[in-house]
Amino acid sequence: MNGADLQALGSKLDRLIAAIERLGPQPALAPDFAQADCYVWSAEKTALDPVPNVNRVQIGLIKGVDHVRDILVDNTERFARGLPANNVLLWGARGMGKSSLVKAAHAAINHASDRPLKLIEIHREDIDTLPKLLGMLKSSDDRFILFCDDLSFDHDDTSYKSLKAALEGGVEGRPENVIFYATSNRRHLLPRDMIDNERSTAINPGEAVEEKVSLSDRFGLWLGFHKCSQDDYLAMVKGYAEHYRLSIDADRLIAEALEWATTRGSRSGRVAWQFVQDLAGRLGQPLKG
Repeated sequence: MNGADLQALGSKLDRLIAAIERLGPQPALAPDFAQADCYVWSAEKTALDPVPNVNRVQIGLIKGVDHVRDILVDNTERFARGLPANNVLLWGARGMGKSSLVKAAHAAINHASDRPLKLIEIHREDIDTLPKLLGMLKSSDDRFILFCDDLSFDHDDTSYKSLKAALEGGVEGRPENVIFYATSNRRHLLPRDMIDNERSTAINPGEAVEEKVSLSDRFGLWLGFHKCSQDDYLAMVKGYAEHYRLSIDADRLIAEALEWATTRGSRSGRVAWQFVQDLAGRLGQPLKG
């Protein structure tokens, strides 16, 4: 075989190798993070989709959670400045503003910062693809809050192990420019009967339970949200009404808000917001501001 034949064979091999590489899984490519402050992780496309208009409220409108609000904002601010900060689990009562507070804190810090944070939402069902996402983000100069809303795990669900490894485990550990915020109605992210079942069937019950509940230990901050009092509920309603300049008498506002909560059988930030939406509609006033 002469030199020309070897060169032709080498060229064919190069083309064959390139074709085989194209058939394999392609590495995830990071977007231009200058185009938006918020993104949604699409595991199916292995891509980050920008969110130009984020569904959130101003942090001043979130009432009744002043203490946990200040803790979350302080943690987020330290992370934005490149200082040590913790992963955060916001857990507790439904409708008390857990996810709203994460998005509002992100907006508040960005408003006061010269170097905006990026907020990336990852859906619960995509947790097992978290290592791919972290691999995409770790080489970026930006800083990221990964946010999972309503995080919990059910029977026979092993994806929590991927989250444990991504948060603190593994050789590399969590990238320095990434922090993880999650909301859940469960303090330990797992149903009580699941933990009890592990305890009753395991050879070593204590170790089995530790394996399950150690996930929540990966979060350095646990921020609890509890059912609000009537005064807190009315403060939420009044805050919304004042912010959106709803034309209604104060006594009527209180009376209708209490009646609304009674018919719903609960008081929470979500119930307050739903009442205000209904009220604005009946008054013929758009919610702008």
